[in-house]
Amino acid sequence: MSFTISLPPIPLSDPLLIAIRDYWNEHIHDLEVATEPIGSLGFFDQLDEYRFDKLRYLPQFVDFGGYQDKNLLEIGCGVAIDLARFARGGAKVTGIDLAEVSISLAQENLTQRGLRANFNVMNGEALDFEDESFDVVYAHGVLQYTAHADRMIAEINRVLRMDGEAIMMVYNRNSWLNAMSKVMKVGLEHEDAPVLKKYSIKEFEQLLSPFDDSTIIPERFPVETKLHHGIKAALFNKGFVKVFNLLPKSLVRPLGWHLMASARKNH
Repeated sequence: MSFTISLPPIPLSDPLLIAIRDYWNEHIHDLEVATEPIGSLGFFDQLDEYRFDKLRYLPQFVDFGGYQDKNLLEIGCGVAIDLARFARGGAKVTGIDLAEVSISLAQENLTQRGLRANFNVMNGEALDFEDESFDVVYAHGVLQYTAHADRMIAEINRVLRMDGEAIMMVYNRNSWLNAMSKVMKVGLEHEDAPVLKKYSIKEFEQLLSPFDDSTIIPERFPVETKLHHGIKAALFNKGFVKVFNLLPKSLVRPLGWHLMASARKNH
């Protein structure tokens, strides 16, 4: 499958950021599940269906329809699967990404859905926006892949308005999936990315210290995989998933693969 873009590459001086940009230009997230042509409405629908089957918690944690008329920025928007939901809910959305391929596809996604958005190829560690430009900043699964997460946090805090909300997710180093990957010797998605940092809850709390208030909730527990096949996948789907989900949630809650955070800027 191929897709043609015409956007110029963003000028960068940091070799690591260049490597990150180049990697994500070549690796569309969840591309393996798509059978429809890249850039078609069917392609975007398949990615949406797969993402929200895998991340069943997300619409409960994030009220995609609850930001009507709010200015919302997504950093690392990818092909705008989540951003489309915010736009459909009435938010005034802006999406940025280092990868030109992602921005081109994101534009196509929202155009085909009849939704409006502003898109820019931009470095999330050096945002080209004025202070206090956004009511909401969303960065789901981005901080762990960037070169300097502390810089991105500082920028999120800077462009967020007073009483604004930042919604972020990083990977939990002390999680069921991290352990399962090692035991089963099955690599994690994008484990070969130039940067992949996993956090403990305490480390994530420290990263969020520039905000006035933050809450971290471990999420994403086992669901049957559609990406892997064979004996290991069968054992995972028919054995591990069923047993894990019988355990008391209070016991397994800290082991969630995703550390979801809601942080606020009050002064």
